[in-house]
Amino acid sequence: MARGTRFLPLKTVKDSNAVVKLRQSWSKYNLYNFSRITANTLRGRNFFQTKWKTKSLTRDYHGYQVRERIWERMFSRRLRSVIPMSPEYLAVNDGSNESAGRGSGVVQSAKATTKKLPIPYMQMTYAPLERRLDTAVFRAMFASSIRQARQFVIHGSVKVNGKRMQYPGYLLNPGDMFQVVPDRVMYAAGQPKVNIAVRKAQAQVEAENAEEDAAQAEEEPPVIEAAAEEDVDDVRDPRDVLKELQSQAKTILASPRENIGAKRKQDLRAFTKSIRRLLSRSKSDTIHTDSLEAQFAEIQNQLQIRRDNKAAATTTSAAAESSAATSSPSTGESISTTTTTDAKAQAVTGSILSDSEYSELFAALQSMQENPVDEAKPYATPWMPRDYMSAFAFIPRYLEVNHNICAAVYIRHPVARPGLAEVPTPYNEFTNSSAFTWYLRRR
Repeated sequence: MARGTRFLPLKTVKDSNAVVKLRQSWSKYNLYNFSRITANTLRGRNFFQTKWKTKSLTRDYHGYQVRERIWERMFSRRLRSVIPMSPEYLAVNDGSNESAGRGSGVVQSAKATTKKLPIPYMQMTYAPLERRLDTAVFRAMFASSIRQARQFVIHGSVKVNGKRMQYPGYLLNPGDMFQVVPDRVMYAAGQPKVNIAVRKAQAQVEAENAEEDAAQAEEEPPVIEAAAEEDVDDVRDPRDVLKELQSQAKTILASPRENIGAKRKQDLRAFTKSIRRLLSRSKSDTIHTDSLEAQFAEIQNQLQIRRDNKAAATTTSAAAESSAATSSPSTGESISTTTTTDAKAQAVTGSILSDSEYSELFAALQSMQENPVDEAKPYATPWMPRDYMSAFAFIPRYLEVNHNICAAVYIRHPVARPGLAEVPTPYNEFTNSSAFTWYLRRR
């Protein structure tokens, strides 16, 4: 069960002397509180007050969705750690010197005199919480907060070893694989949709602009609109359709993806509509579900597009020049006539695109297919990562994550090693050691 309402809001505290509480969340307010955390709040306190305050601070970050009674049963004073061993030394020696108990001797080698980093054992105080399923989902960057990860688990969007797991407190074992529904991950890590008030304001502005355009159109002389009202895509020249697609592709690629405005969405919709019309003419029934290369090949077939091969063109022109130099003037007239005929046939049969134009059209089609505009999704489309996400983008060592399929493997339990503890925590070793002392039974 969740704690009281005083733990739910995530606020910024402007008083520099106030205690800043941190959460396992990607919120911008939480990021601001991260930048203001200091160790001066523990000054002037006795030993008991220090233990109490550090326990309160660390519990607000580590597993604040877990009841204190449950955490006390999970707490363990045995902290896991490893000592890195040199494989070269292990291959040469059998360990008889160490087992004899003679010590390392007075004279030591240069490698032995190097400074050894201490092992931060106290940073592993809350290591048992990292085994929880909701914590692992958050650490794998499948949710924007520990609360959201818990919600995903309870609502049945998380599977462990292929079976649905609806218990956020499930303890993972080494080798367990968990996966989240991709739509949930895209919703958690993507930009939120524009709220209703802003959407209504934008619709009102667009309606006013449409009225102004209609008023200007009425003042202009009338134009025959019969041809515009009919769907004449079947009788249009493929070269005209190609020019239109090229202009739309340049517009899509020129506009930055960070600024998703109404104009970019309109361009994407128009480009998508044109591509679907071209693909609908295909004789294949599975063209809409085929790969990107197959669809692009069908578009080339429909528009009679050919790619400009510069190497072949250079070779052909060089051969033509050499043959023209050795031929007589009478044959020159026939060559010019043949060249003119080939140019006319080329203009009739299709269009030749340069490498840059070919790449632009393919990139626009790829952008449309990989990241389409879909108003039915609960997140903003085309998809973009949410703001301030880069500050929290890290994966612990004990997880192996594949974001392409939204799955991860809990490789092993987190351990401490010289100079490094694998449990992510924003607090220093003194704060965690005081909290560890509080949870010892003999205090």
